[in-house]
Amino acid sequence: MKVILQKDIPNLGEAGDIKEVANGYARNFLLPKNLVIMANDSSKKAIEHQNKMIRIKKEKRKKQSEKLMEAISSVELSFSVQVGEEDKLFGSVTTMDIAKQLKEKGFDIDKKKIHLAAPIKELGNFEVPVKIDEGITATVKLTVNKE
Repeated sequence: MKVILQKDIPNLGEAGDIKEVANGYARNFLLPKNLVIMANDSSKKAIEHQNKMIRIKKEKRKKQSEKLMEAISSVELSFSVQVGEEDKLFGSVTTMDIAKQLKEKGFDIDKKKIHLAAPIKELGNFEVPVKIDEGITATVKLTVNKE
């Protein structure tokens, strides 16, 4: 049975793809959940229009992400932390701390999108990658100073 995907479905395809699936899978799972529509001439035209709209939305989102990337890349964060002997930090600077400071500066970034190999446990200057969107990553400069 040929169907046109309405949404991205893992292990099957992306929205707008025309796929051949088993009759039972389409009838019992995909169609009742409105994940697909039957493939025929009128639905193909509707899907072409829908794909065009999806491309336009993706382009808009990409432009917004690029603007956000430029804005975040210009931000410099500074952390004042307590240190002990030999400039060892009490605790560390984590992704949650970075996300909190970014939020204070007006950027609502999820801590899961901030990529640290390990929490920062020393003084100095660091560059931390922040994933904005698919294929778009900003770099935030941060400085860890003595309190």
